Amino acid sequence: MFLKILKSNHFILKSVCLLLIFNISFSDVKGKISGKIINQKNEPVIGVNIVLTGTTIGTVTDIDGNFVILNISPNQYNLRISGVGYTTKILKNISVNADQSTIVNEILTEQIIEGDEVIVIATRPIVDIRQTSSVAIMDSKEIKTLPVQELNDIVNLQAGVVNGHFRGGRLGEVQYQVDGVSINNPYDNSASIRIDKSIIQEVQVVSGTFDAEYGQAMSGVVNAILKSGDAEKFFYSSEIYFGQYSGDIAKYPFIKRFRPTAILNEQFSISGPTIIPNTTFLISFRNLNDEGYLFGERRFSPFDTMGTGSDLKKYPSGDNKIVSMGFFNELSGQGKISTKLSEKMQLSYQIIFNQSRQKNYSYAWRFNPDGLKEPQKNSFVHGFDFTHTISNSLFYNLSFRENYFDYEDLMYEDINNPKYYEARGGSSDPNYEDAAVVQGVDLGRFIQKTDIYLLKSNLNWQINSIHFLKFGAEIQTAKIEFGAPGYFNIGTGGNISPITQDTLNAAVVTTRPNWLSLYVQDKVELPYLTIRGGFRTEIFDANTTIPGNLANPVNAIPNAPTSSPKNTKIKYSLAPRLGISYPLTDKSALFFSYGHFYQYPSLGNLFSNSNYNVLRYLQEGGISYGVMGNPDLNPEKTIQYEFGYKGTITENFGLDVSLFFKDIRDLLGVEFVSTYTSAEYARFSNIDFGNVTGTTFAVDYRSDLFSISIDYTFQLALGNSSDPRETANRAAAGEDPRPRVIPLSWDQRHTLNFITGMNKENDYSLTLITKLQSGQPYTPEITPGFNGEIESNSGTKSSSIISDFRGEKYFKIGEKEFSTFLRITNLFGAHFSNGFVFANTGSVDYSLNPYIVRTVLADPSRYLSPRKIEFGISLSGVIN
Repeated sequence: MFLKILKSNHFILKSVCLLLIFNISFSDVKGKISGKIINQKNEPVIGVNIVLTGTTIGTVTDIDGNFVILNISPNQYNLRISGVGYTTKILKNISVNADQSTIVNEILTEQIIEGDEVIVIATRPIVDIRQTSSVAIMDSKEIKTLPVQELNDIVNLQAGVVNGHFRGGRLGEVQYQVDGVSINNPYDNSASIRIDKSIIQEVQVVSGTFDAEYGQAMSGVVNAILKSGDAEKFFYSSEIYFGQYSGDIAKYPFIKRFRPTAILNEQFSISGPTIIPNTTFLISFRNLNDEGYLFGERRFSPFDTMGTGSDLKKYPSGDNKIVSMGFFNELSGQGKISTKLSEKMQLSYQIIFNQSRQKNYSYAWRFNPDGLKEPQKNSFVHGFDFTHTISNSLFYNLSFRENYFDYEDLMYEDINNPKYYEARGGSSDPNYEDAAVVQGVDLGRFIQKTDIYLLKSNLNWQINSIHFLKFGAEIQTAKIEFGAPGYFNIGTGGNISPITQDTLNAAVVTTRPNWLSLYVQDKVELPYLTIRGGFRTEIFDANTTIPGNLANPVNAIPNAPTSSPKNTKIKYSLAPRLGISYPLTDKSALFFSYGHFYQYPSLGNLFSNSNYNVLRYLQEGGISYGVMGNPDLNPEKTIQYEFGYKGTITENFGLDVSLFFKDIRDLLGVEFVSTYTSAEYARFSNIDFGNVTGTTFAVDYRSDLFSISIDYTFQLALGNSSDPRETANRAAAGEDPRPRVIPLSWDQRHTLNFITGMNKENDYSLTLITKLQSGQPYTPEITPGFNGEIESNSGTKSSSIISDFRGEKYFKIGEKEFSTFLRITNLFGAHFSNGFVFANTGSVDYSLNPYIVRTVLADPSRYLSPRKIEFGISLSGVIN
């Protein structure tokens, strides 16, 4: 059994050998150019040279005039087409995108004067009619003009995406990749690293069905292609911007202070050739300091011992400074070196890293801000890529990565640090400032570490001008640790004592799961039809044990059948994928896609609270055990259907309409298990379900000066529960826990993104993004107390409008480019957008019981982030 091999210490070495032999799997980050060359008589021209100028990449046309150039890095190129007896044609600014085909069909004219050349400026089609599903592609030039800073900002602009939810799916259902390789942290299935726009060459967002080469995702794929160095020249770029937040002081206390450098960002990169032949490098760094917009007043110190009551007012020991309670500081960067080992082989090494520290605001701690924890994160992704071009129609890739993530959320690393016992836990006086915390520190302790080794490879074969075949696989092995590295028992008088060895509540859970995936994908490109079809299989081994008898999991019931640990089952899934694009004209097409998509639930839920020894007193009752983990869960499953139309209405105007349906099954939920004595406990299981129905409508207009993009999404996201623990919470509250179909919490029925821009190359650019969003569901309260609620998520929050702006002015001095820019996020100062509301009013501003919720009414964190104003300068150019 293959996955049992993974348990040996030699797993990585054996996996490397296996993949080197069979040349299997790695998601493609290269593109291709294909097409046909004919003469004025509509006859194919044989032996025409097709070359990307400035490179050694090229080919010649075959007997039918067809050509294909594979393995091209995403960028813009000039294409030289030359044949004996014909005028040479140079096509400028040909765009190549990762895993996409750029079609070039040209007519050559007979040469009249020797040396004649025809130069044509290419423009990217406003709509790609060969796509078989909903795919958005943005390059660095487009991204530069937008009022965005990070990858997630770009993703949330796409049709069908609502704050990380792709077409109504739960969070954690998206595969995030860098250069075609996963950067997901399986603990919660989120991206393990933040990507700044300064290092992005191209972003692809697949919000519909996706090819068989992508796995461990049910809702979408995000692939960020990063920049590389130039082989001939040294380039540098630098940017600095600063700014502050601006808003209503009644909603955001202390925000009116003038702090022009409350936000400060510095970025620098340099790239070019090295002293080693055929070798390039790129180095980029970014430092961000953001004070945020939530503040506290340091009236007290965590180590105060002044007592309570009137003493607090008479003898505050703090310095009364206004300090940030919502800051975020980050150092990040990228390093890459690439070399051509020969004309056929390329090797590269890349590292991306983040180091961050932040403070999460808590209104209760507003007078003792130093008592709050400051979570820290260190993460990096690094590894090698190797490409071997066997022939003009065949090449393979090998990729090896380590994805490392380290998160700590604790006051002091050592649980025996004397400061813990000097400060003790947070304490307050109910008669002072609504029981604000005035002494002590936050005693919470949590860590999460993930270390993944990942090996990929793929074989790409252009069998002929019609079939482009891919074979692939991916192996991952991980060590995941999470939990509390010791915790405190709070005794009388607030005294604390550490607990580091507790067999029932293991301080830190450690697990070593393994994955294997295999796929085959064929892309058929005919003049009248494009078909993308394939199969993918996923294999997962949790590599642990579970109780053999759930009705007596820890043998606590005398004389009942006993339980022995048993190994978790190895899980298999087979996922077929199919996409078809049928051209109606040379500028429009209908498309249809269908697929099965599997994803294993986040391992934090599988393994959290999975020590069943805590149930030894279950029969006695009166103890809450929470929801038990279940490492033997099956993968979650989504079946997607999509049908639509893509068309170029005029040269500058394109239309894209799609209808979609998602049948979501085996979602993570909660079941109740009965023991032999009829005592019950809650356990995670594949019991939840849902479905999403919707449509997207997008129009694009582009001219030399103006651009307008409008996309509208309508969707109905319904299901049994929005959160896996919802069923257990309802049961604990005495409510009916039986399955039902209700709107999910992120069921945003209407979403409209409006992007308008004015861009004069090398002169200026202006971009305004406006997002109109209907209200998401909430559960209204009709009477105070006594479970005075109606059906869950039966109320709807108010609609909202958010606008962001960016304007930039460009200057050119020789080969150096200089610019100044202004970016304003939340331009009009909206303070609500589908966030917190009071259950008895549906408003964020007021409640029917203002005295009871007075601390919530005073808490500024319930509002949306206020207006953010940033001004910056950038400088880039060639180093002579």
